[in-house]
Amino acid sequence: MDYGKKALELHKELGGKIKISSKVPLSDKDVLATLYTPGVGAVSRAIADDKSQAWALTGKSNSIAIVSDGTAVLGLGDIGPEAALPVMEGKAVFFAEFACINAYPLCIKSESADDVIDFVRAIAPTFGGINLEDIKAPECFEIEERLKDLGIPVFHDDQDGAAIVTLAALINAAKVTGKNVRDLKVVIMGAGAAATATAWLLLGLEKWTDKRVPNLFFAPPKDVILVDSQGIVTQNRTALSQWKRKLAKVTNREQIRGGLGEALEGADAFIGLSSGGKLDGKLISKMHKRPIVFALANPNPEINPDDAKTAGASVVGTGRSDFPNQINNALVFPGLFRGLLDARATKVTVQVKYAVAETLSSAVVPTKEQILPSVLDKTVHKRVSQAVQKAV
Repeated sequence: MDYGKKALELHKELGGKIKISSKVPLSDKDVLATLYTPGVGAVSRAIADDKSQAWALTGKSNSIAIVSDGTAVLGLGDIGPEAALPVMEGKAVFFAEFACINAYPLCIKSESADDVIDFVRAIAPTFGGINLEDIKAPECFEIEERLKDLGIPVFHDDQDGAAIVTLAALINAAKVTGKNVRDLKVVIMGAGAAATATAWLLLGLEKWTDKRVPNLFFAPPKDVILVDSQGIVTQNRTALSQWKRKLAKVTNREQIRGGLGEALEGADAFIGLSSGGKLDGKLISKMHKRPIVFALANPNPEINPDDAKTAGASVVGTGRSDFPNQINNALVFPGLFRGLLDARATKVTVQVKYAVAETLSSAVVPTKEQILPSVLDKTVHKRVSQAVQKAV
């Protein structure tokens, strides 16, 4: 099926995917006077006297903002805030359907990280949480770091949502192939938001530090190697960003040099977090026996799943919903934010991230064709929410 054509027809017919509706029908003047003026004045006065009452008297406790500047949309790149809007509306549908959360797509025109930070700080009183989305690296790293003191959880889904679901998938793929995660050599193609966050989470280290996370539910891989557009990320490379320099200190332990081909020599797993068509099937033959291939670029994966299997991949996953083994952060963010809101969390801790990954990895008995539960399984989102609340 031509899903692109079908999507264009549906969106044109509907005029977008979401709407806002009232919880109370405006049936008569008494209802109107209670919901709006003059009755609403008493509610405003109560909140003015005690701002925390906004959590009980308004929709704040069940509302999040999906904020994007459109600079890194899917695998399409910097296509602008208007073009990002249908993607953000899609996320709002997931929030509503799987977690009963009111999510508001806010796609903004910005010129810098400061613009996004100032915008989020300005709108924070309205929301119980902020979902940053499709903001390019390295600006997204600075934005997330500088918003940690906001008082409500700020979660960059392209970073940690992708990392969480990828970790869960890798753990189960290793089980299917008869390998231990601690023995894996993992190659990550890409060094942007998703790739860097995935590397930190796989390594069992707090993001941007070499501080080891205690009591992990898994043993980290023996090595993780990042490959960007210039080749393997090594400590002796010049012109590395501060973020890549931090990762270079804890990845590529043997300091292998070269490109993707050299990185994949004897590798157990390939995790593509870059753009479509970047992996040649011939390179899979260089990998260790029973290789794992996650081609997660959207909408076009780094390699077609059928081609990856033909080339010898044992377990193949993509980010798409029309192939087996969808590895998509849609398994993460609805339940995660449900749990954060219900626990009245003020931030997203590393313990929360690992709790979600553990929940997803344990939600199925993995097979080659199913290493993760279905995004459509509402019980999984509920389990994620419960795990988050416990971790908080």
